[in-house]
Amino acid sequence: MNFKQLGLCDPILKALAEQEYTAPTPIQQGAIPPALAGRDVLGCAQTGTGKTCAFSAPILQRLSKKVPNPRVIRALILTPTRELAIQIQDSMVAYGKHLPLKSAVIFGGVGQQPQVDQIKKGLDILVATPGRLLDLHGQGLLDLSHIEIFVLDEADRMLDMGFIHDVRRVLKLLPKKKQTLFFSATMPPEVMELVNALLHDYARVAVDPVSSPVEVIGQKLFYVDKNNKTKLLCHLIQKWDIPAALVFSRTKHGANRIARDLNAQGITAAAIHGNKSQTARVQALNDFKAGRVRVLVATDIAARGIDIDELSWVFNYNLPDVPETYVHRIGRTGRAGHSGTAISFCQFDEKAELKAIEKLLGRSIPVVEDHPFPMVNLEAPKRDKNGRIINAEDAEARQAARDRRRQRQEEAQAQKAEKAAKAEQPPKPEKPAKADKPKQEKLRKEKPRREKAPQPAPAPAPIPEEPHHHKRGVRQGKLSDTLPQQPAMPQTDFYKPNPLDSDVIMDATARLLAPRRPVQPPRSEKPQRERKPRNQQPPRGEKPRQEKPRKEQPKQEPQPPKAQENKGGKKHKGEKPSILPPSLSGKRRRSRGNDRPRPIEAAPRSNRQKDSTEHRSLMRPYYLHDED
Repeated sequence: MNFKQLGLCDPILKALAEQEYTAPTPIQQGAIPPALAGRDVLGCAQTGTGKTCAFSAPILQRLSKKVPNPRVIRALILTPTRELAIQIQDSMVAYGKHLPLKSAVIFGGVGQQPQVDQIKKGLDILVATPGRLLDLHGQGLLDLSHIEIFVLDEADRMLDMGFIHDVRRVLKLLPKKKQTLFFSATMPPEVMELVNALLHDYARVAVDPVSSPVEVIGQKLFYVDKNNKTKLLCHLIQKWDIPAALVFSRTKHGANRIARDLNAQGITAAAIHGNKSQTARVQALNDFKAGRVRVLVATDIAARGIDIDELSWVFNYNLPDVPETYVHRIGRTGRAGHSGTAISFCQFDEKAELKAIEKLLGRSIPVVEDHPFPMVNLEAPKRDKNGRIINAEDAEARQAARDRRRQRQEEAQAQKAEKAAKAEQPPKPEKPAKADKPKQEKLRKEKPRREKAPQPAPAPAPIPEEPHHHKRGVRQGKLSDTLPQQPAMPQTDFYKPNPLDSDVIMDATARLLAPRRPVQPPRSEKPQRERKPRNQQPPRGEKPRQEKPRKEQPKQEPQPPKAQENKGGKKHKGEKPSILPPSLSGKRRRSRGNDRPRPIEAAPRSNRQKDSTEHRSLMRPYYLHDED
C-alpha cells in the first residue's frame, strides 16, 4: 500500500515524496482514512511509529479545501512539551509545503510578543502547549471559537506531567461540534475516562500491544554500582565508537553532573532539562542534531519530542520509577523502521524498578556480565520511616538543592553587609579632575565681572533691638550675622517685619477693621437701660428677666445724643454714649475707652506712624492701657 491509496491529494503526496516517505506505517494506514472522512480517531501506538504524519496529513487536506478570508484558527494541536511542539510544527511546514495554509507554534519559556504577532497575521493551524495557550487566551489574544479539528498528542504524558486539568480547561473553550484525534502510547484508566468523555463514534487504531517496545530495538542490561556508572558509560562510548548517544538521567542535578563528567573525559556533552531556558534547550538540541555534541543528557520531561534521524543509541543511566517511561525512553531510537540499541544501567537498589519494567514488557532484558565495572555493592538499600527505599540519586539531588539555596542566601547576606558597610562610611570628597581645572580658572576669572553689575539703591538701615524677626531655622542676634548681604541679592529687603509676629498681625487687623469713611451720627439712639447688679436676684413670684418678652420691658424716652466725657474731661463730637454696665466703673471703665471709633477727620494729625492702640478702631476696646 502507498500513500496515494490512502486518499491523500497530490500536493501532500509531492511533499511526502520530497521527505523520502515511500510506504505508510501501520498507524498511518489505520488512522488516515477515517480522519479524512471526518470521524474521531483513537490511536494507540508507541513513539516513533509515524503518529505525527497520521494526523498532520488529514488536517492539511481537509483545511485546504476552503481557506476563509480573513484567516481564523481552525485546527488546534495540543502537546505536553516544547520540543514535541516544535517537531510537529516542522512536520506541518514540510507536509504542507505546496498548500496555501499557515501554521505557527506557541509555547512558554520565551517572549510571547513574536508569537502574538504571528497569530494576528492570521493562522489556519496552531500547535501549542497547554500553559501558553491558556495564558494567551486569558489575555484575549486567541479566538478558539472556530476550531474544526482538535488533536491531543501524547495524552498519557499529559497525565504524567500534571497537565490533565489544563487539558480539561482547554476543552471547555472549544466548540462542541468538532473532530477529535486522540493519540497516546499507553492507556491508563485516567486517559480512558478522558477518551470516553471526549470522543464520539471514534475509530480505534492499535498497532502494537499497549506499552510494548518496538521489536527492532535491541535491549541490554548492565549491573553496575552507582559510583562506576559514569566510568562504564565512557568505556562503552569509546569501545563501540558511538557517534551520538542520548542518555536519560533521573534528576536535573544528575544530568548536569553526567554532562560535566563526560566533558572532563574528553567526550563532548550537553544537558537538557526543565531548569534550562528554552533558548539553551533548543541550542543544545540543535548542536546534538548537527553533530557538534556527541552525547545529549536529558531528563524524562525532555524525553518526549526529541526526534533525531538515525539515532541508534539510548542509555538509561537511571531506571525510571514508572515502567511506561522506559518505553518512551527507548522509543527515541529505532524510529521510522531503523534499528537501535537501548542500554540500561542497574544498581542494587534499582532492582525493584527493573522487575516492574520486565513485568510490563512480558520478558526479561538480556544481561551483559563481561564488563570492567561489575557490581560488588550488595548492601540492602536504605529505607525511610515509612519503609520506602531511599534512592541515592534523589537524596543527592535534594542535598545539592539545599546547598545551592544556602549558597544563594549567604551571597545575599554578604551583599547586604557590603551595602551596609558602604552606607556607614562617610562619603569621600570628590577631587576635581585635572581636565576640569581650566574650567574652574575660567569661572574664577569671570566671577569679578559679574560683581561689577550696577548696584541698586541701598536698603534702609536695620532696626536694632527688635527680636521679632523669628524665621524658622534662624537664630536671634544681629541681622548682619543671620542675614548676610551680598551683591548677588541687592534688591532683597531684609528689614521687613515678620508677618507672623503678634504685633504685626494686630496692626494689620486693626487697619482692616478701621472705618474707611466718616461715621454719620445716628438718627436716634436707644436709651441706656438700667442693669441690675449681677448678684441681685429677682424677687419671689417674678419670672427671670430673660424669660420675659421684649415688648413687656419698660421703654424709656429717647434722649438727645450727648458728648461723653473722658477722664481728662474732653468731649468728642459725634460719639455715642457709653453702653457699659454700671458695675464697670473707675479706672477699668475709663481704660477701656469708647465703644465706637472716632471719625477719621477727628483723628489728630501727626507725622509719626501710629500703631493699632492709637487708632480709633474696633480693636481699641481690647487694649486696656490708659490714655494720656
